[in-house]
Amino acid sequence: MTQAKKEPWWKKAVIYQIYPKSFQDSNGDGIGDLPGIISRLDYLEGLGIDAIWLCPVYKSPGVDNGYDISDYEAIDPNYGTMADMEKLIAEAGKRGIRIVMDLVVNHTSDQHPWFVEARKNVDSPEHDYYVWAKEKPNDLRSSFSGSAWEFDQEIGQYYLHIFAKQQPDLNWTNPKLRQKVYDLMNFWIDKGIGGFRMDVIDLIGKEPEKGITGNGPKLHDYLKEMHEKTFGDRDFLTVGETWGATLDNAPLYSDPDRKELSMVFQFEFTELDKQQGKEKWDTKPVDCGELKSVLAKWQKLDFNHSWNSLFWNNHDLPRIVSRFGNDQDKRVVSAKMLAILLHGLRGTPYIYQGEEIGMTNCPVSKIDEVEDIEARRMYDERLAKGEKAEDILKSINAQGRDNARTPMQWNASHDAGFTSGQAWLRVNPNFSKINVQAALNDPGSIYYCYKALIKLRHQHSVLTDGSFTLLDTQDQVMAYYRENAEEKWLIVCNLTGAEQRFTLKDQVAKVLLSNQDSLDELKEGKLAPYAAYLLQVEK
Repeated sequence: MTQAKKEPWWKKAVIYQIYPKSFQDSNGDGIGDLPGIISRLDYLEGLGIDAIWLCPVYKSPGVDNGYDISDYEAIDPNYGTMADMEKLIAEAGKRGIRIVMDLVVNHTSDQHPWFVEARKNVDSPEHDYYVWAKEKPNDLRSSFSGSAWEFDQEIGQYYLHIFAKQQPDLNWTNPKLRQKVYDLMNFWIDKGIGGFRMDVIDLIGKEPEKGITGNGPKLHDYLKEMHEKTFGDRDFLTVGETWGATLDNAPLYSDPDRKELSMVFQFEFTELDKQQGKEKWDTKPVDCGELKSVLAKWQKLDFNHSWNSLFWNNHDLPRIVSRFGNDQDKRVVSAKMLAILLHGLRGTPYIYQGEEIGMTNCPVSKIDEVEDIEARRMYDERLAKGEKAEDILKSINAQGRDNARTPMQWNASHDAGFTSGQAWLRVNPNFSKINVQAALNDPGSIYYCYKALIKLRHQHSVLTDGSFTLLDTQDQVMAYYRENAEEKWLIVCNLTGAEQRFTLKDQVAKVLLSNQDSLDELKEGKLAPYAAYLLQVEK
């Protein structure tokens, strides 16, 4: 009899994302660092997470907060040393926590030795590591405003940068370049990391002269080759950031038989508060029916031949409790509802630092308070077009990336316990109330809701392998079953701040988790504002 294939560790795992610059400073320079993360590993072990996704800590000029890398095999001095990194991998490992590194190989920094050589000499091997053109080929735009083609005076050619001009795009059609990338990946795999989160990986197959950026024709060939030459069949997590992922093409990345990636991040829900055909800055209220339909749609994946990641937050997105919940008087109840809603679904959940204590967006009143390169460029561009400063700042307050990047709120002391110096980015003024210490001391806090959800995922396979069935309810309520041979669960969530109706037809065997004190209202057909129930029901 053949032995059943062991399920990969990441199917039952919960991943915690750390933005190192804002997590914990250990030396008073106002910038979070690796020793700071090491000092907080016991906290993360207590929460129960299985892996840390670490945003880039490689050597970088810091134009785009570390996503512009000048040396892939060195740690940026702001964050510490290679010895600190090795210690983090080892200390996390002792606590059963793997380290997933951020892999940024669509582009490098313009200060990377490859690009320094590339712009000196057209005939150098490094020149062909990047995408050049003698004439500007088209009007392709950069994600950070302006043209994606920059004229380089030194060499007299244009180079491609889909992001900032200091982030030249790599030329993946060059096999020598691809091998260099695989070499640097193997450098980190040999250090004992547990996975890679791959930044904008669906852009590596680009054909810019044809205007093709995402999902280019050679993309999957490159990912197969990467699999073969690096992580291969190791028990290793690979998650691709794929803004162009759809229900149809997600399995192309994540079907185990295709030997590419473990899973992708898809971002469909992030479009829901954006005006149709406009930029992310042009917001509109979220339609609950649309939110329900997007979440339910991604549960239709063939999970035998694909896998899904579940997330509300990351370092680029506004805080979820401010975005889809209520970050004022209903902050705790709405944050718990959003947690239960997401963590009841099938896939691998990701928690972004501070999400587990209900950190909120951090409003700004003037552009000088904004660090985010993307927001500052948009501000200048729109101001030049005659838009009012206060209207642009309103958009930045809703959607700016600094919302996610304000320092982690540990306690009510100076700068929220993040640093003994002056934090690189303003700490959210609500830190005296919203912080880890306060959360740990309050049995009813958001933290304990997340801790309970993680424990449920580890202990009940119905969350990993159970079927998903959406109940037919009004738009404002999302209710669904998860069921396998052993158990049947019912998750019911009121997506709004108003009371809703819901008829409970099942016999409740056990309340596994809720943000309400009892089932009384539910049994009467009422759902309080932002009410959420995770129930075991009779099969």
